[in-house]
Amino acid sequence: MRPLIRRRPTPALPAAALSAVLAVTAAGCSLESSGGDADPGSLAEHASLEGASLTVGSKEFTEQLVLCQVTGLALRSVGAEVSEECGLQGSNTTRSALESGDIDMYWEYTGTAWINYLGHTDPIGDPAEQYARAAEQDLSENDVRWLAPAPANNTYAIVALADRAEELGVSTLSEYAALVRQEPSAGSLCVAAEFAGRDDGLPGLQDAYGFEVPDGDLATMAAGAIYEAVAGGDPCAFGEAATTDGRIPALGLTVLEDDEGFFPVYNPALTVRESVYAENPDLAAVFEPIAAALTDAELQDLNAQVDLDGLDPEDVARDWLVAQGFIGG
Repeated sequence: MRPLIRRRPTPALPAAALSAVLAVTAAGCSLESSGGDADPGSLAEHASLEGASLTVGSKEFTEQLVLCQVTGLALRSVGAEVSEECGLQGSNTTRSALESGDIDMYWEYTGTAWINYLGHTDPIGDPAEQYARAAEQDLSENDVRWLAPAPANNTYAIVALADRAEELGVSTLSEYAALVRQEPSAGSLCVAAEFAGRDDGLPGLQDAYGFEVPDGDLATMAAGAIYEAVAGGDPCAFGEAATTDGRIPALGLTVLEDDEGFFPVYNPALTVRESVYAENPDLAAVFEPIAAALTDAELQDLNAQVDLDGLDPEDVARDWLVAQGFIGG
C-alpha cells in the first residue's frame, strides 16, 4: 500500500486577485468573450434553455479550452445566451471563480476534486465510485453539482521518448524511481508549476515511489512545452503529461506504467453551481450525451487538432459537435 499523501491546504483567492485574473486574456481563447451562434441539433430535441443567461469558464490548457467552446456552443444550440471566460490560470483559480459566481460552470476532473478540493489523501481506484462519492460530497458541502462524467481518463503520467525509455530500461514508475536514485541526471524531469506543488502531482509521486529528483535535474516550464522538450531530450529526458494529449503518440512518446497505482482517475464532468442547476435542470439532458462521447481517443484527437494542426479551439469544438449531430451544421 502506498503511503498517505500529506495534503497542503488550498487557499481561496482574494476577490481582488480573482478579478485581476479574470481580466487577463488567455492563450487561445479570450476571457469575457462570446463565441459564435450554434444551430439546433439533436441536443435541442430533448432540452431547451430559452431565456437562460450563463457564463462558462475553463482552465488554461488545450483540452479545457476545447471543452469550454463545446459547452458554449451546446448551450447556444438550445437557446441560452452564453459568455465564455475560457483560459483561467490554474485549477484553484477556476474553482474559486465557480464558487464565487464569476462563472456558472466548467469541466472538472474527479481526481482533482477528490484530492485537491475535498481534502482526501488517497484516490478511489474504481472510477464510478470515485465519481459518485466526489459528486455527493461536493454537492452537500459546497453546493457544486456534477453532471454526467465522461469515460475519458485524463490522468497525469510520466512520459519519455519511447526509444530513450527502452535504452534506459524504464517502462514503469518503479523503474524510473530506481533510475533517479542510482543516476539522477539520467532521470531529469520536466514538470509544470502546478504539478510540482499538487498532492496528486510530484510531491505525492516522490513519496509514493521513494525517490527525489535533485533541483539541478528538475526543470519547471509551461505544461504545453514539456512534450517537445522531452521529445528532444532538452532539458529533460522525462516529463509530466496528460494521458489524453494528442502529442504523446504524435511525438513518439511512451507513458510509464503507474505500477503502484498512485495517480487518481480523472474523469471530466461539467460542474455547475447548484443554484444555477436548480433554475436550469435541462442542463443534465444537454450534457449527458456530450459526456458519453468524450472518450480518450476523442479527446486525444481534439487536443491534437489544436496543438499539432494549429486549429482554433472554437473551430475544433464546432466541427466535433456538428459531426456528432449535437448541433446543426
